[in-house]
Amino acid sequence: MPPTLASLVQHSALRLRVRAGAGRLDVPVRWAHASELADPVPYMEGGEFLLVTATNLDAENPEAMRRYVRRLAGAGVVGLGFGVGVNYDEVPRSLVDAAEEAGLPLLEVPRRTPFIAIAKAVSSAIAADQYQAVTAGFAAQRELTKAALSGDGPGELLARLAAHVDGWAALYDASGAVVAAAPEWAARRAARLAPDVERLRERAAPASVVVGGTEDRVELQTLGPGHRVRGALAVGTGAALGTAERYAVHSAVALLTLTTARSRALQSAEQRLGAAVLRMLLAGLPDHARAVAGELYGELLDAPFRLLIAEGDTPAGPAALGEAMEAAALRTGEALLAVPEGERLVVLAGDGGAVAAACAAYAKAQEDRESRPPREPATKADRVVAGLSAPAGPGTVPAAYKQAEQALVVARRRGRALVEHEELMAGSVLPLLADDAVRAFADGLLRALREHDAKGRGDLVASLRAWLSHHGQWDAAAAELGVHRHTLRYRMRRVEEILGRSLDDPDVRMELWLALKASSARTAPET
Repeated sequence: MPPTLASLVQHSALRLRVRAGAGRLDVPVRWAHASELADPVPYMEGGEFLLVTATNLDAENPEAMRRYVRRLAGAGVVGLGFGVGVNYDEVPRSLVDAAEEAGLPLLEVPRRTPFIAIAKAVSSAIAADQYQAVTAGFAAQRELTKAALSGDGPGELLARLAAHVDGWAALYDASGAVVAAAPEWAARRAARLAPDVERLRERAAPASVVVGGTEDRVELQTLGPGHRVRGALAVGTGAALGTAERYAVHSAVALLTLTTARSRALQSAEQRLGAAVLRMLLAGLPDHARAVAGELYGELLDAPFRLLIAEGDTPAGPAALGEAMEAAALRTGEALLAVPEGERLVVLAGDGGAVAAACAAYAKAQEDRESRPPREPATKADRVVAGLSAPAGPGTVPAAYKQAEQALVVARRRGRALVEHEELMAGSVLPLLADDAVRAFADGLLRALREHDAKGRGDLVASLRAWLSHHGQWDAAAAELGVHRHTLRYRMRRVEEILGRSLDDPDVRMELWLALKASSARTAPET
């Protein structure tokens, strides 16, 4: 540990005597420095043990000493050493009282103890502490490396890291979910830091931040090569990290980055195999696909799975989603087939598993992030839009692909991060009308009627809407409009004349009704 005033007092060769502040001797000493300036504060950095003989001080003036000591304490000086036998035979009473009043430790330095001896003692103690910290740091690095190579996953590495820092440690995946924690109770503490991890992921990597409150002090650091965030490490301690603990944390960051970033060659080979399996499934060759899938993807094809298609404003969006799903697969051992297709990412994942849950969590986090007022100019680099099929099997992949594409179109139109195909089946067709092409068709179809109404010649659009909504029942529609049924019949004949189409044709009635609903959807809020 670093030298303290107490350790200097206990140093038998220095023969220092405590004159004030005996209760504050456990404070660490960063350096020992001699200065006879009347005001040395501009040259202090904090943490110094200042040595003086009062050559330029009015040491017997109580008010002058109070001002002098207050200045030193305010600058972070941790103690004052007064050399007797040079200018004063003993420590002036005014200085002792001022030090007691300010709570600043005051040590008497005997004439036979040169200041340089005190400086050397502090320097040697600091060097010994740093050597010990470096040695402990290298020992921690060796232990953490063994844990990383043990094949037991990140849990063992986190456990050893937590022991080294005398606290806790947790690992988050690319989506911000807690992957592992040590000790086990730390998983709950780490989960409460999810908003802080999310904000850290939004910053340019590599990034770190210190958070926490009354419980502990937590350091969060991003993991991943270059500027790609593949996860985060949280380290909670009761106080700021020392040198040895800092070495351990840096080693853990490097090792976790290496273990979470899989071999590019292996990943490329798996992607090529996955692409071949996907092509066979889309071509309607499930038996061939099973043969090629082997042990790597065979388990995935043996149970219901979902097909997902993701797009982004940049390739980084689908890539980030893929990393979140891959992290969930690594954590749970689930099979995952992910194939980049240009700006798209096509994924096969088990129905109802952790991978699908990670996709939903990523989408929700994106929507939550976009709903908050931006603290800084927003970036769409990681934004993603995805469509998810209904549960499928190897023989129904072509249909599942179409379902995912349809859901993707709706997600893009609605500004959603993720839409499942079941939502299209269970919901109304009306939200599908919120499309520029549909609205243009509606405007063109109804334009002549609106122009007629604008000239004050009758309310044909409202009359048409009422007549269609009542399935062509004249009395009910006329009652809603507050007109005679003969008036309504006349207006419908005018609609037919203006449009040049017969309302007896069910296709015409359907197109007019959809056009009216599309016009309404333009201003009505979507639910």
